Amino acid sequence: MARGGQGLARVAVVVRAGAAPLWWLGVVAAGIGLLIPGLTGRRIGVLAGAALFLVAAACVGGVRRKRYAALARGAVRAGRNDVLQDRRVTARNWRRGHRWWLVGGFAAAVASAFAVPAAGGMLLAGCGAGLWLKALWLGRRERREADLLWVRVDWLTERTGRPAGRRVKAYRATGLAAGDAAPGGARRR
Repeated sequence: MARGGQGLARVAVVVRAGAAPLWWLGVVAAGIGLLIPGLTGRRIGVLAGAALFLVAAACVGGVRRKRYAALARGAVRAGRNDVLQDRRVTARNWRRGHRWWLVGGFAAAVASAFAVPAAGGMLLAGCGAGLWLKALWLGRRERREADLLWVRVDWLTERTGRPAGRRVKAYRATGLAAGDAAPGGARRR
């Protein structure tokens, strides 16, 4: 980094990075689970999966919001020498650091289909939907405050990648035009 600058990653992009893989792995696992009759039968499996989907989406979408809000309130302006990480690089780093968790979650969801068909896959998809809802919440907050939230890359370890974890002390803020991601972490149009 040049002259004391820090590498910064978008908070909403880090949150949103896990949404798509969890969603799609969950949908595929639920589809595979529907092919297996299981111990409880397909109807009970789908009903249980729907309940798990809603609970997981609500829990994942709502967890640690107070911590995110507190860090956002204390955000300081990013410095001139800070380096803003691309959206693709941030998402790739998160997915690379969590690939074994994603594979393990997918395998567990498919294996659970022998007991309760489709429920494990729908739970996995619910976790992805919850991350997407949290990224949308962050995007609304960023638009309202007219600030994009950034976290130092060195505080995001490859294995955890949590933008509101214990290692994160504060966020940095920039204007809405900074970076290559829109508020909420989506691609700019």
